[in-house]
Amino acid sequence: MAQPLLVCLYGPESVGKTTMAQQLAHHYQTVYVPEVARDLITSNDLTADDYARIAVAQTAAVEQAIPKANRVLICDTDLITTQLYATIYGVTHPAILTELAASERFDAYFLLNPDVPWVADGLRDLGHRRAEMYALFEQALTERGIRYIVIAGVDYAARVATVIAEIDRLLADKLLWAA
Repeated sequence: MAQPLLVCLYGPESVGKTTMAQQLAHHYQTVYVPEVARDLITSNDLTADDYARIAVAQTAAVEQAIPKANRVLICDTDLITTQLYATIYGVTHPAILTELAASERFDAYFLLNPDVPWVADGLRDLGHRRAEMYALFEQALTERGIRYIVIAGVDYAARVATVIAEIDRLLADKLLWAA
């Protein structure tokens, strides 16, 4: 079986990544990888060991989902995000997080703009800093030389349609290269 197209939905909290991941997985009749940290933590008061555990679990979740994916694997987060949150909360990156983040590869990054309404979820607490966070997320991709597509606008359906169009283009390109 061919490697699926690996897609990362990326950006600060409460920009619609999880909802979009579910919608895209439904559209492509595939699986998506949620942010596993949500199942591992109950607060944002984390240690380096917590970030290491998150990195290992997120990496394992992606690896386990790859054989189940139908042409596309949608990921609700990545390890750059985990690194950014560790930095924001003043925690030194554990070696395993740095190592796994350096080896993580996605075929497409979609940077979701925080120009949509904030929705509190009981865990995220940086809504007042979303513009600053967005700049940090964008800078992290730029510094790593990772290409990305910005997804903006308050119309969620239009945001999803934009991502679908780009994924379809990438899938078509992948078929051309395989032929």
